[in-house]
Amino acid sequence: MSQSSLDLGLPSKAADWNPTRDAALSRLDRFVEAAGNQYARQRNFDFGAGKHAKVSQLSPWIRHRLIQEEEVLAAILDQHNLTTAEKFVQEVFWRGYFKGWLEHRPDVWQYYKHDLMQLFGQLDKDASLARRYDEAVEGRTGLACFDAWVLELTETGYLHNHARMWFASIWTYTLNLPWQLGADFFYRHLVDGDPASNTCSWRWVCGLHTVGKTYLARASNIEKFTAGRFNPVSDLANAAPALEDLRPIHINAPSFASHDLSGRRFGLIITEEDCSLAQLDLPRPAAVLVFSSRTERSLKPLGAIAARFGPLAVKDAMVRTQSGFDGPISEYADENWAEALRDWKNANALEACVTSRLTQGPVQKRLRTACRDADIELIQVTRRYDQLVWPNAKRGFFGLKKKIPAILDGLGLT
Repeated sequence: MSQSSLDLGLPSKAADWNPTRDAALSRLDRFVEAAGNQYARQRNFDFGAGKHAKVSQLSPWIRHRLIQEEEVLAAILDQHNLTTAEKFVQEVFWRGYFKGWLEHRPDVWQYYKHDLMQLFGQLDKDASLARRYDEAVEGRTGLACFDAWVLELTETGYLHNHARMWFASIWTYTLNLPWQLGADFFYRHLVDGDPASNTCSWRWVCGLHTVGKTYLARASNIEKFTAGRFNPVSDLANAAPALEDLRPIHINAPSFASHDLSGRRFGLIITEEDCSLAQLDLPRPAAVLVFSSRTERSLKPLGAIAARFGPLAVKDAMVRTQSGFDGPISEYADENWAEALRDWKNANALEACVTSRLTQGPVQKRLRTACRDADIELIQVTRRYDQLVWPNAKRGFFGLKKKIPAILDGLGLT
């Protein structure tokens, strides 16, 4: 499938975000050579919208698993040794770390959603908070760097990782806005918006992830790493006190149940959470169901680019599945997933449905609820990469970092 992004109906500002596996592989191929020392030297520089060639920008495709972390690591380590590519390899593992960390602590996601509901209600009652929030999300704060990042995010669906850190720090400590509202703004607009990476990153800036350790945006750092584009001297907070959350967080290690599907009549479900299910190495399903309807991330509207990428990624997965599967494939683009599941189950005489492991987030809740209402068993298969990474994500990233060589060995990527 090799269509241009304009063919797929994406805004011109998002011309680079072609939600197909072919586009992901092409982006990876162009980046591989620069993933070593060049990446380590230049990865922190944010040169502005459309000028992010010093980083891979693979995150939208990895987030929807149009391309797998394992594939990215294999391509990089085919051309660089682990020492040379250490910084980029670690960057890949940060995403898996946050996924695993949140799987250990589902309470954190529930608290975040609860807090958002409360804060949205507060916006309707607190005129001062509403005014400051509107100024922030509309890029009217008067802080040139912050307002430019708002414009870039809303028009392109992307921000450089360093800019995301500055943004979150300014939002929390300079503008004195609740971090949850900022995390929601990111999650709604980022084309790589991910429940775990986004929520945990904001918590890290605020001193909630690594308790007491915060991130303070400094004018000198912004000036250096934006190559002089911005220098908000005297405009930023000069302290970043850690926030506190005294609610209990229960830690439950994720389990990886094995499933014997031999002799069972099951159907395969594809959602925007994983668009490469053919790589799961499953027995042949009796039927395939593709959910291409958008799953809302917030009570507020999604950004135009983020809203399109997921459903179009699923359509790409469907096209690729059709080329290698001669059974019935059904696409469902409406809202009532339970009704679709019930009809699909009956039409194909299915005992169960199978998909890849659903992590914390709205798609997990939606599909679990739909399967329960449709009275069909949901079987989730965890990828080998996640099985190796998540058990090492119980605490800080350093614990996982020490295990990277062993994990690569377990993946056959030594």
